[in-house]
This record gives sequence, structure tokens and C-alpha cells, in this order.
Amino acid sequence: MKILITGGLGHIGSYLLENINKIKLVKKVYVIDNFTTNRYCSLFNLPKTNKKIYFYQKDLASNYALKNFKKVSIVIHLASLTNAEHSLNIKGEIYRNNLGIFKNVLKYCAKNSSKLVHISSTSVYGEQRGIVDENCKKLRPKSPYAEIKIKEENLLKKNKNKINYVSYRFGTISGVSKGMRFHTAINKFCLCAVLGKPLPVWKGMMNKPRPYLSLADAFKVFKFTIENNFFQNDIFNIGGEVALRNSGNKLLQKDRVDILEKEIENISNKLPPLKEFLLPGENGLSSKIHHARSVCRRAERSLVALTEKNSYRHIWIQYLNRLSDYLFVLARQSGKSEGQSERMWTRE
Repeated sequence: MKILITGGLGHIGSYLLENINKIKLVKKVYVIDNFTTNRYCSLFNLPKTNKKIYFYQKDLASNYALKNFKKVSIVIHLASLTNAEHSLNIKGEIYRNNLGIFKNVLKYCAKNSSKLVHISSTSVYGEQRGIVDENCKKLRPKSPYAEIKIKEENLLKKNKNKINYVSYRFGTISGVSKGMRFHTAINKFCLCAVLGKPLPVWKGMMNKPRPYLSLADAFKVFKFTIENNFFQNDIFNIGGEVALRNSGNKLLQKDRVDILEKEIENISNKLPPLKEFLLPGENGLSSKIHHARSVCRRAERSLVALTEKNSYRHIWIQYLNRLSDYLFVLARQSGKSEGQSERMWTRE
């Protein structure tokens, strides 16, 4: 099977390339990117694979960019300008680029009988009261980026008799990849935390939950789609389990908690037992890990409060609890590796 990935060097595409060997049906991969974001590093040190991967630098806004690609079974369309906030300032440009590229990809798939994996966004919902799903009739996009996603979905519906497609409304992507950037809230927050910079806080967003989707789970979606020929000519929401609590999906399993507990035990066995409370901050790295631990604890408390009002699985709380304990022993290990002595709380 041949697949074509547009925008293949970005946040999602680079992760897909790193893991493409896990999709057995795929034998040949065409990767297209225009290098607008200079993600050359996405091509470096790719894992060894028996699949043939070819890269092409092309501007997909050109009407003839795809004419030489033959017998492609599936197109995974990722190419677009994705900074929703910045799109307010470049509305004309983003309409020409994103919508223009999509129309060319759609035309290519129709002409060559290629199936299309289209990535939309949960940002099409905008601000809503209560829970929304794919049947929501009142979409309230707040950016040109989201507006275009709705237009793309509508074009797919109009052409459903010409192509086989599936459209996924992805939650905001989180996770590390070679092609990641830092304009989204979660990535910017993590980058500032690592660099010791002030953490950005968006006024008015404190009590407005947003659906997130890890790269690992996004890859599972691609893998499932290809391996199960899942082209339903329909739209599906794709988010983390907390965002999709009524879907019946159980993304987090007990084995993830078991892995953390094993790591905690392995690290703890190499550390002296604690007889008093530990005062954090032996070194810079240790301090940052302790900070991450405090954020994790706060998330755990928030989830406990959320669970009291909604039917969420308690394994999420277990996982956050064990994760914070893991960060605690990891911080101690960091101090030990730097030769730092631990500061204990002294009783007065």
C-alpha cells in the first residue's frame, strides 16, 4: 500500500513518520512539506524500516503539485497553517493557503480514487454550554482556522459520492515530536516551565475545559483507520478519554499505573530511606521536577472534584497519584546523581 502524507514534517506528521513501521500494511510513503516552518530535523535519524519513504518539497497550493503521484491508496492530509490565534491577523492568507490546498487534495483524491484521512479540529465548536458531539448543529468557530475546517467538512459532504473519506475533529495535540512547535497553550506552557520562564495564564479560560489529544493516541487513530479500512464518509470527534467520557473508550488502562509503580520501586531501591520530610530544591533540575510534581498534585485534586460531579473512571486519579510519587523519587534521584545532599525538615 502507498500512502501520501501532506504536511509530513509538522507536529503530527513527524510523529507519524517516526512510527510508520508499526503500520504493517504500508509499504511506500510519500511525504510532502513546503518547509515553511523549517522543520528539517523531522527528516533526521528516522528509525530503520523496510518501508520506502520519499520526501518532496512542494507547495500544495499549486494546482499541479500532486500530478505525478500515482496509485496512492490513502492520503493523510495534515498540511495547513495551524496557529488558530495568529490566523485572526492573516485571514486572507490562511484562507488562500489552507482552503486552496484542501481543494487540490480533494480534487486529487477524486481523480485518482485515493481515500482521504482529513484532519479537522474540535475548535469548530467554539464556546458551547454542556457536552457537544458530532451532531452539534450550532458550530461557533472563533478563528479563521476553525472557519476553514468547517468549510472543508462541508466540501467533503458535497463530494461524498466521489471519494471515500473520514474526517477526524482532533482535540488540541499534545506530546513531543521532532516537528513540534510552541504556539499552542499546552506546548507553550511546558516550554516555559522547562526554561524557568513565567508561565502564561489566559484570562477568562480558567473554567473553560478544552479537549486534548496526545500524539500517541492520534497515531492509534491513523493506524486503526488504515488497518480497518475505516472510511465512513463521516465526521468523528477524537480527544483524550477525559474529553470523551461518554464514548465508552478506555484509553488509560491499569498497566500504565503498574509501569509507574515498578519505576517508583526501581528508583526507590537505590535511594536511602526517608526519616523526615524532605525540603525540595537540591539543584535546578530537581526543583523543576518538584514543581512538576506540585502541578500533578493540583491536577489530581481538580480531577477528584470533577469526579464528584461527573461519572469519571477512578483509574485517572490513581494514575495522577502514582505519577506525582514517581516525580518525587525522580527528583530525589536527580539530586543524588549531582552529588547533592538532601535537606530534611528539622523539628523544633
